[in-house]
Amino acid sequence: MSLPLPLRAADKQEQSADVVCVGETMVVLSPQDDRPLAEQSALGLAIGGAESNVACGLAGLGHRAAWLSRVGDDPFGRRVLAELTARGVDVSAVETDPERPTGIYFKDPGPDRTRTHYYRGGSAATGMGPELARHPALRQARVVHLSGVAAALSDSCARLLEAMLGCRPTRGPLVSFDVNHRPALWRGGREDAARSLLALARTADIVFVGRDEAEELWGAARPDDIEALLGSAPVVVVKDAEYGATSYVGGVRTFVPSLPTKVVEPVGAGDAFAAGYLTGVLENRAERSRLRLGHLAATAALRTRDDVPVMPPRAEIDRCLALDEDAWAATAPR
Repeated sequence: MSLPLPLRAADKQEQSADVVCVGETMVVLSPQDDRPLAEQSALGLAIGGAESNVACGLAGLGHRAAWLSRVGDDPFGRRVLAELTARGVDVSAVETDPERPTGIYFKDPGPDRTRTHYYRGGSAATGMGPELARHPALRQARVVHLSGVAAALSDSCARLLEAMLGCRPTRGPLVSFDVNHRPALWRGGREDAARSLLALARTADIVFVGRDEAEELWGAARPDDIEALLGSAPVVVVKDAEYGATSYVGGVRTFVPSLPTKVVEPVGAGDAFAAGYLTGVLENRAERSRLRLGHLAATAALRTRDDVPVMPPRAEIDRCLALDEDAWAATAPR
């Protein structure tokens, strides 16, 4: 079983995006080595945001992607727009807020994991509201991608996601939703996050969720338990870090193990996985290939400190998609 993708009208084909991603993108300040933030004297400047990371990944894999959001009328907002444009993402629908600033976050390397420190309260993106759900770019897309990060930014952002995931036309775009639980952003704590994210996930067409975050949020520790919880969503994809990913489509369960690789930094790997999987959806590939595409993109992210990796070339992707099961489990992209 596969979900039917809406077709664009012929006169809109060149202008409209395959996927429109909606959410906040920030400027990222991060060390250039693995020493903690407090020991650094200089930081590199880049950009990052769950939804725009997915847009960049899709563009890197050859698809038309757009990002819809708001930025401040400041140097950081201009940096966000310039970098996304340079990566092939359409930012023509992004609004500039003359009063609110662009969000910022810092990466802080540690022995166990990289921590993040957000400075995004009252940012331009927190001003997004349900009226944005009527934007023409969303109606013309084949897929709209959202994440739980946006739901936690402000009450108006939460209403935006509810509007986009609520009553939708039967012939409208597919809606993809990554749970993306960020505990630090939820003012109401875990219970508020668990309730809100479950309601949103159940109304999406495609849901991405990490096994660990599902256990933390809802006490569902096994992929089959998570699918049972989210069963009203037509497609559920459960990611389990270095072990693999399990999808449930029309009652059919498919598991594909992760590729072995050296992990430089895990930030952005989930977004890259979503970009790879959605690439498989857009290209009408079989479910196993969709999951493999997710792993290939995620592996590229794990091997870099950047939030957005350089995607594997198509020749490498085609080679890996053609591998048998044993060869797949034993290989990693060069």
